[in-house]
Amino acid sequence: MKKILLLGSGELGKEFVISAQRKGQYVIACDSYAGAPAMKVADEYVVIDMLNGDELERIVKKYNPDLIVPEIEAIRTERLYDFEKEGITVVPSARAVNYTMNRKAIRDLAAKELGLKTAKYFYAKSFEELKEAAGKIGFPCVVKPLMSSSGKGQSLVKSADELQHAWDYGCSGSRGDIRELIIEEFIQFDSEITLLTVTQKEGPTLFCPPIGHIQKGGDYRESFQPVQIDPAHLQEAQDMAAKVTEALTGAGIWGVEFFLSHKNGVYFSELSPRPHDTGMVTLAGTQNLNEFELHLRAILGLPIPGIKLERAGVSAVILSQIASQEPPHYKGTEEVLKEEDTYLRIFGKPTTRVNRRMGVVLCYAPLGADMDALRNKAKRIADKVTVY
Repeated sequence: MKKILLLGSGELGKEFVISAQRKGQYVIACDSYAGAPAMKVADEYVVIDMLNGDELERIVKKYNPDLIVPEIEAIRTERLYDFEKEGITVVPSARAVNYTMNRKAIRDLAAKELGLKTAKYFYAKSFEELKEAAGKIGFPCVVKPLMSSSGKGQSLVKSADELQHAWDYGCSGSRGDIRELIIEEFIQFDSEITLLTVTQKEGPTLFCPPIGHIQKGGDYRESFQPVQIDPAHLQEAQDMAAKVTEALTGAGIWGVEFFLSHKNGVYFSELSPRPHDTGMVTLAGTQNLNEFELHLRAILGLPIPGIKLERAGVSAVILSQIASQEPPHYKGTEEVLKEEDTYLRIFGKPTTRVNRRMGVVLCYAPLGADMDALRNKAKRIADKVTVY
């Protein structure tokens, strides 16, 4: 049995804890608020400010975990190097977490050091620098915080008149204490995918079948697997994913995002060193091993005999349309449960805000099924659930 300290306890952390419990592991779930989803299934939980390095060190010393598994961006990540030097395994590695929790570090690594194809980009520490960068890139362009999640602070800017709002919104959506934005060329892509990539302590790097996804405001709304893409584009994406994960080091699952263009090929977009939102579709049984089981096996050094596509699946999120500090209630869940080949997952978040993800509907079908019909089914069913 290993003792795992989970830093961040959202819906992805919850599914990871469930996988860990099924393998007899001991998990302490941490987050900045009580009642986070993963806390409800962990052995112990702690409420701390993970951006406070002293608080983080106190918790690490108290529990002396075998592994530290970060699940969110808002962590004093530079302290992870110290914990790693003390013999604690940081997942996938302190280097990986430090690089990928900040868009500046990972983009520079990908574009400048590894030579991966990315959108043209600049950084801005002030509104004046933002205007200057926009003048070089042109419109439309994309403005994002260096550190954020779920699309917070991200804007598609269509004209100079929208830059002030993009600056204010980007700064307000930044997690942590970094006040700097990245401004990117808008790529005219045909589709975007997540390539779940598994690096092992021993053994080759493995790839899950690619996952298509739809985002709105930078936040995922639906994902689907399998997705049909050009075999040459898939190989190009796998090569990029292998290159960047090898450079970052460590074992675990990575959510590597790409833009696909029939005209211009594959562009590296972003990377998360942990299970990915869009990978929740694997909970529909699309693979023999879902992304959380794969992450756990990889970080524990357990065998992964192979990753097989077993059926088609789609995820569609359930969003809150209200903001409340009271525990949420759900209407329409019985209607969802009447549907065939459908799973409902309510995350168990203690409060709501407008457009917060509160759950997900998962639909599955045999391989070869009409994916458009399956996607429409999942969205129709998810719309039956109301948060109040």
